[in-house]
Amino acid sequence: MANTKELSVEDKLRALYDLQLIDTRIDEIRNVRGELPLEVEDLEDEVAGLSTRLEKLKNDLTVIEDQIKAKKIAIDEHNESMKRYIKQQETVRNNREFNSLTKEVEFQELEIQLAEKQIKEMKATIEHKKEVINQSKEKLDTKSNHLKHKKTELQAIMSETEKEETFLSEKSAEYQAQIEERLLAAYTRIRTSVRNGLAVVSIERGASAGSFFTIPPQTQVEIASRKKIITDEHSGRILVDSSLADEEREKMEKLFSKF
Repeated sequence: MANTKELSVEDKLRALYDLQLIDTRIDEIRNVRGELPLEVEDLEDEVAGLSTRLEKLKNDLTVIEDQIKAKKIAIDEHNESMKRYIKQQETVRNNREFNSLTKEVEFQELEIQLAEKQIKEMKATIEHKKEVINQSKEKLDTKSNHLKHKKTELQAIMSETEKEETFLSEKSAEYQAQIEERLLAAYTRIRTSVRNGLAVVSIERGASAGSFFTIPPQTQVEIASRKKIITDEHSGRILVDSSLADEEREKMEKLFSKF
């Protein structure tokens, strides 16, 4: 930071304004992407959620189908038991044994009826889940295609601007290194607190750029003398004169025109 102390106030103002122009250009590049990266991220989350839900529905189907198989096996077992009890009734020695076997037969019949009812309900559930699965598949396909389109769109923008953004980010870091920590901290604080990210602005028609508040003539003279860092009392932005701003804009335009 030894070199930054040797800079004149004018050099500091030029470095600050150059940094502002570079950072503004980076902002413009990122604005071209807009909400697209967030859209892609949201769609990725949505597709992942739909895929998980679809997988769960398919697993549910498998579980229900296994339960139906188990019920059918149980029905076969109940039928076998009924046949055995009915056959035993042929060899009973008294009414008590006969009645006991009859109750067993009736119990097996009830169990079969219950299992058949449950199978019917489970088959209805399967049909409903199949409908939901088909709807989920359609939705997943739609979202996946939309995601693919958005990713392609984002990739196209990134391929056009990534090289320039990387170059400008490196330049931004170079200019930041030229500015003393106190000034850089002020620049960063102002830049993050204002909506358009402008921390350093020029005087235009007697007012700071983007402001309707007139700068007093004496203050304009001080700004033009480039002897000290002056801020706008209304917005807190660092002010530079229009001549300096024009010179630095022309210099930066040559830098930006490389892309």
